[in-house]
Order: sequence, then C-alpha cells, then structure tokens
Amino acid sequence: MTQPIIDMRSRPAYLHDFFGATPGTPAYDTAKWLNRRVGSHDPEHFRRSYTIEGYLAEIEAAGVSKAVVVGRETPSLTISNDEIATLVGHSDKLIGLGSVDIQQRGEKSAIEEINRAINVFGFRAINIEPGFGEPALQADDPVFFPVYEECLHFDVPVCLMSGPTTPDFAYAQPAAVARLARRYPLLKIICFHGYYPYVNEIVGAAFRYDNIYLVPDMYIFQPGSQLYVEAANSFLADQLLFGSSYPFRAMQQTVHDFAALGFKDEVLDKVFYQNAARLLGVDLLAASAPRQKTAKATSAVAA
Repeated sequence: MTQPIIDMRSRPAYLHDFFGATPGTPAYDTAKWLNRRVGSHDPEHFRRSYTIEGYLAEIEAAGVSKAVVVGRETPSLTISNDEIATLVGHSDKLIGLGSVDIQQRGEKSAIEEINRAINVFGFRAINIEPGFGEPALQADDPVFFPVYEECLHFDVPVCLMSGPTTPDFAYAQPAAVARLARRYPLLKIICFHGYYPYVNEIVGAAFRYDNIYLVPDMYIFQPGSQLYVEAANSFLADQLLFGSSYPFRAMQQTVHDFAALGFKDEVLDKVFYQNAARLLGVDLLAASAPRQKTAKATSAVAA
C-alpha cells in the first residue's frame, strides 16, 4: 500500500509487561486474550516487537509512515514521558505524546510536566485518563481544567482514553466529552478507543461539536462499530483517525482490515493520514522548533 498512514496509537511490546513483554506472566496472557478478542489472526504477534529493531520492522512491514507512541500515567500503570522520549529518539518514524495525572501530581507539577513534554521532548499532544484515576472522574471535572487550558495555551490536542477496559463503565460514557467540547470550543479533543461501545452517543457528540476527534483503533472491528465508517463517509470525514492499538492488534493486519471497511476513496486518505497530520503538525516536525508560549488561548464557554 502506497497510502501514507499515521498510526495514532502504537507501542512496542518490550516497553512494559502490560503489553506482553514477559511470556508466562498473567499480563502476557491478558495481551494474548485481548488480541483474540479484537481479531488478531496471530494473538502472539507482539513478540516480534521485543526489541526496538523488531518494532520498527513491524512499522515498516505495515506501511506505516508515522507511529504515535502513547505513554500512560495512572495509579495502576505508568509508562513515563522519559521512557516515551527515549523510545521516540530511536527513529523519525515515531511521534511521542505526553501523559499526566493531575490527580496524583497536583496542578503545579502537572503543568510543569506538560511544559516539559511539549518544550523539551517535542511531544505533540497530552494524554489523560479520567476514568482510570483515583477516584475515577468524568472528563469534564474541574480538576482537569488546568490541563485543558495548558493544551489550549500551546495549541496541542488533549487525548482522552476510555473504552471497554475502563474499570467503571459510568466513566466510559461520552456525555462528559460533549460537555467538555462545549466548554472549550477551541480545544482539540482526541478520543482514543472511540468511546466504544457507546458508538451512537460519541458519534452524536462529534456531530454536534467538530472539535471532537475519534480514534476507534482496535474497536472499529467490533460489533456495532460500522457507524464510525458510515459517519466518516458523511459528516465525520475530518474527525475520524486511524489507530492500530498495537501491540493489542496486529499492525499490518489492522492496516489491511481498516482499508477494507468501506470508506469512500476520498475519505480514506483523510482518516489514514490527513486528519492526524493536521492535528499533530506532522508535516512540520522536521523543521519545527519547540513551541514557545505566546498569549493564552481563550477558553470561553460556548453558548
């Protein structure tokens, strides 16, 4: 496939036991289980990314132009921004996203870490996981407002991660995302896992608020998810993005499966590449200097 592709959600298995790094462990069995659930033909394919060389070979074989590497910072699992920066330093095919947990850190530390992620590491967005916090919170809880306002400050997207693995489904429902989009109409909100299984609801929210972007990643192959494709072929063409969720789904297989879902030709390039390139400024990465603070972006409440 010659189509340029940005994979919005990817990590090598060697990065953490959570990704199946250690055979014979419960985490390894869980990684296999999840791969089977989402349709990987080879549920142990991720073993090929036990080295950086193996991971980059998987990216090359899949025809992926850029892979977006996402860390995590939650009470139960942390893959630090420093680890992501080290990983991204191995190849210009890799783009890093920063992660912060303002509930654990407090506001001052979270803002400092966002600044470091963007200005020192050159990360292109900030990831938070409200439903995995202690306590779990909705995405529009005021505790997260400093994160959103700092993302506006630097004109970078915020990424929300939620889906079937969220401990309490009450925090996987997307009504809070719609409220957030209304409060911050200039904030670019990327929804990892596409808030599956609440497909109708998140598609409805994205219909109303065009600053909501969906990355259904591995869940786009699950029952009920054809609505993402239908919406992209109509009003959602500029708001849907491709992600493999590697190592929880085979990368090359996912590229081929995604291309066969029924997207219109003129839509497929948008969801594979153009939308992510626009949101992350990928075409400017080679020439871009670290972002500097200018004026604070407005966060007016929409009427």
